[in-house]
Amino acid sequence: MTVLMMLIGAGGTNAWATLPPGFDESKDIWPTSVPAATCRPGDRTETGLQGEVPLADRDSRRSTEGYHCNIDLLGQFQGPGAGWTSASYKNCVYIGSTFPRTQGVQVLDVSDPTNPRPTAMLSEPAMVNGTWESLKVNEARGLLAGTGVPFVMGLGYISIYDISTDCAHPRLLNLGRGSLPGVRIPMLTHEGGFSPDGNTYWASGQMWASAVDIADPANPAVVWSAPAGFASHGMEFTPDGDTMYMSTAQGLNILDTSAIQDRVAPGTTMHQLLPLRGYKHWRDGLISQHSIYVTYAGTPHLFNVDEFGSGGVKVFDAADPADLRLKNTVKLEINLPQNLDTWAATASSSGAFGYESHYCAVDRRENPQALACGWTQSGIRVFDVRDPENIREIAYFNPPAQTGKNDRLPNSQHVRFGGIIVPPASGAIAIAQAILNGQINGNDIIRDGRIIGLDLSADWCMSPPEFRGNMLFVSCSDNGFMALRLDPAVYPPR
Repeated sequence: MTVLMMLIGAGGTNAWATLPPGFDESKDIWPTSVPAATCRPGDRTETGLQGEVPLADRDSRRSTEGYHCNIDLLGQFQGPGAGWTSASYKNCVYIGSTFPRTQGVQVLDVSDPTNPRPTAMLSEPAMVNGTWESLKVNEARGLLAGTGVPFVMGLGYISIYDISTDCAHPRLLNLGRGSLPGVRIPMLTHEGGFSPDGNTYWASGQMWASAVDIADPANPAVVWSAPAGFASHGMEFTPDGDTMYMSTAQGLNILDTSAIQDRVAPGTTMHQLLPLRGYKHWRDGLISQHSIYVTYAGTPHLFNVDEFGSGGVKVFDAADPADLRLKNTVKLEINLPQNLDTWAATASSSGAFGYESHYCAVDRRENPQALACGWTQSGIRVFDVRDPENIREIAYFNPPAQTGKNDRLPNSQHVRFGGIIVPPASGAIAIAQAILNGQINGNDIIRDGRIIGLDLSADWCMSPPEFRGNMLFVSCSDNGFMALRLDPAVYPPR
């Protein structure tokens, strides 16, 4: 890997149309970033590396003005901040909650994107215990669901709402089990997601996963519960619901979920391991967050997002689940090994997460044109993905840093979780690896001697930016909900 990086050189800003020469996808670190966006005159552009919020901008408070390129802010509801992930359905938005200083999940009516309007507060135990990465929507059935996760893992609370009739005023469906205080169902939770048909809600609790039958959402019941992979996170499915892509530490487990989908053992809870259809593991990145299943000309592909270790977003040909083939990796310049000293020095004092991809969304599942990602301290990044082997950035929006406003943002997961470890833990392994490979000098990673504190000199954008035509509905931890508009010159890409 070191030899390969020396051959590529320090600049490395062009994405490869094929894998780099001699690249071993199980061991090597992707050496290039995608081409940067060309911005409009008058945009408030980044002043450092692609994706970086430089020290000078943080210390001078330039970062409180934000950065934007080919994206404009239409409207905003900051409120008390936002949890890890939020969700949206039609013209409504549901803001993730952060334990313990939250009133619950805030519902917004965004019929007028320039004036998001609060309409309801969901205050069941699952909603006030913090929703972490569990708050999801199933469009097929018009359902919203989330589980209670106070810190890293939760136990047993789930609330399911009908949003098909009036999305601005969700109607609780499970009035008893899962929603009543003290009346839990047997599952560990950290992240969650629906099967495509909306009849199953899957919950992952780092190592243990559960399938909750919600065909009758008034009576949720666990029908399967067992390990699904170490550090299990987000789950994605084939359209028929028979195959799950479970994100794990440094990889994916591809699992046969047909027995759950078909309810082959009704009225019982199965505990056997799901059959393994395939797996893929790598060294480039530390924790796989989630995947997005798409097709190009009918061929299945996956976008897989790493939340730790500057692994970026990997693109796989998934035609054969037993043999996922890496085609490309989306990284920013700040994620490259030779820049990780700058990564650590500049991201310090703004929390445990640095410049990491976290959650992404595509504009369409068949032949997607664009991928939009929450890239933590790098803000919102948008990419042209029409050709999965030639991906380029087309726009970004890094919202104004909320420096000094910690006390005003009790629902911000950045404020709640951010000051635990500095320099950011999310890049620790990648930084150590770059030092050992001689790509950076460990003495260069110290910012100013601070190892504690949280200055909010850049926001955390963790939630998936969801497409509404040429708009994006997204929440960031400190700025709350934002409606963004992509410039028609760059979207749709052409």
